[in-house]
Amino acid sequence: MAKRVLIAEDEPSIVTSLEFLMRKAGFETRAAADGEEALLLLGTFRPHLVLLDIMLPRRSGLDLCRLIRADPALSGTRVLMLTAKGGQREVERGLAAGADDYITKPFSTHDLVERASDMLADAGLRRPPSAARGGGR
Repeated sequence: MAKRVLIAEDEPSIVTSLEFLMRKAGFETRAAADGEEALLLLGTFRPHLVLLDIMLPRRSGLDLCRLIRADPALSGTRVLMLTAKGGQREVERGLAAGADDYITKPFSTHDLVERASDMLADAGLRRPPSAARGGGR
């Protein structure tokens, strides 16, 4: 059974790219263009991993991350923040909200797929977040 990845991103071109990359890597995907749609999909799709933009319409990625961490039914869900906000303060806020990892845009597609695969290899096992790294490899 393929691991499920929810892409919460409001930029259509990025969604298209992420869906292509994740499907090519063997993951089942769904996409949400705003925070409320992502919240609904969390309940119905039950993703193993959420690629989560911080700046989403209707509910921020930080709020969604906190909701994921507060819901026992989603305790095994991994969260990878994927956002243009790459300052140290934003990274700290994302990790404090419960993200497992943080990648800044623009990002290396190879790095993203590798990190998502690593996170899903032990889905359900909580581990300390890796050091936040930017993209552009």
